[in-house]
Amino acid sequence: MTGHPVVIAGGGPTGLTLAAELALGGVDVAIVERRASQALDGSRAGGLHARTIEVFDMRGVADRFLSQGQTAQIVRLHMIPLDMSDFPTRHPYGLALWQAHIERILADWVAELGVPMLREREVTGFTQDDDGVDVALSDGSALRAAYLVGCDGGRSVVRKTAGIEFAGWDATVSWLLAEVAWTEEPAWGFREDATGIHAIGKGDGSRARLVVTEAQLRSGEPALQELRDALVGVYGTDFGVHGPVWLSRFTDMTRQAVAYRDRRVLLAGDAAHVHPPIGGQGLNIGVQDAVNLGWKLAQVVKGASPASLLDSYHAERHPVAGRVLQNTMAQVALRRQDDRTRALRDTLSELLVLDEPRRRLAAEMSGLGVRYELGEGHALLGRRMPDLDVETAAGPTRVFTLLRDARPLLLNFGVPGALDVAAWTDRVRCVDASYGGAWELPAVGEVPAPAAVLVRPDGHVAWVGDASQVGLAEALTTWFGPPKAAQG
Repeated sequence: MTGHPVVIAGGGPTGLTLAAELALGGVDVAIVERRASQALDGSRAGGLHARTIEVFDMRGVADRFLSQGQTAQIVRLHMIPLDMSDFPTRHPYGLALWQAHIERILADWVAELGVPMLREREVTGFTQDDDGVDVALSDGSALRAAYLVGCDGGRSVVRKTAGIEFAGWDATVSWLLAEVAWTEEPAWGFREDATGIHAIGKGDGSRARLVVTEAQLRSGEPALQELRDALVGVYGTDFGVHGPVWLSRFTDMTRQAVAYRDRRVLLAGDAAHVHPPIGGQGLNIGVQDAVNLGWKLAQVVKGASPASLLDSYHAERHPVAGRVLQNTMAQVALRRQDDRTRALRDTLSELLVLDEPRRRLAAEMSGLGVRYELGEGHALLGRRMPDLDVETAAGPTRVFTLLRDARPLLLNFGVPGALDVAAWTDRVRCVDASYGGAWELPAVGEVPAPAAVLVRPDGHVAWVGDASQVGLAEALTTWFGPPKAAQG
């Protein structure tokens, strides 16, 4: 039996991002992935939202994605466009980029960080004790880990083996998704009928990408003939579709793990939450799960923080996914083709041209509006730190540049040297900075300029204060472990 402090089941976007975060945190981590390569059959998810682009910007890899995709300053609730071009961020847009490209870029980054990928193997089970987890693999071998993280999708073996309930709602509607060749020019664009909404777009080469709402709820792997029959039912022809690169069925089944942690086993991404892909939020909240968990798990593995820090992962991320489940269910409801639902859509469209509801929903769906409940105080507390252009003793820089190494950051905007964090300097970087512009948050607006902020590695603000340092020691201890003098 070989060992790694952390083993990740699943090498999709969530597992790859988590591996990168742990590697940046100085932790030996391995990924177990069933695929022989990072290649994907089909398109899968279609892009990145603004907050996901920001977290990759914090790590210095955002340009790798931006150079491969196409930006658009619109998110959509159902078919209703929500303009976010006025949001205070360097990335007031989403990025259209197929999951196959996203995974390839992530896999290259993880390889650069030296993370081993154990391919053509799957986690088939595990047992855990007080000291670690014995992880069984499909090739008969086993791994010993301090922690196991299930990033192994909606049918997660890790979640099922842990006995964690996957609560939620059964499917009510199904769709066929395919990338196919055609012999008759398809009817490009969207179409609505009594069954639902359908779409045909241009894929790679001479292929078409199709989404067809099925007349009746179905489950299981579909056959090409089922796609042809569904197309005939909607368009009166199947366009001579053939040679599917990918053909799949998805539903509006909506479920969430009731707990994201069982002692030394944790869940992230689709293993923790599944929902219909309307709005393209699933991949994004999985990546953001990983960025929330990675630094916490690294600190626990290295002994800097107690294991209880991991409880904050569930406390913070479970409500975020809960909101996504709610808005995707609402969007499924808005797709119903009766007169009353059309009236509801028209009313919502009228409301969402108003600035306040538009900004609120766009901030939620893009991830820019996430606020973790860290108590009362300044409007920044628990929210993402803006990527300000600041002046430091080393010269001008950006806040996100100061977060590249995934370390906590204490920014002092008051008298230089006024903050004393000597007992945490082995973990926390302290930078004296100046900034003269306005502080503005998406959907919140302008907020008072703080004298000092403590920023976690995931970019969220853990403390706001001044030279009096009231509450700073407590925040440092809570998030980054006890002071050096109190250790050992």
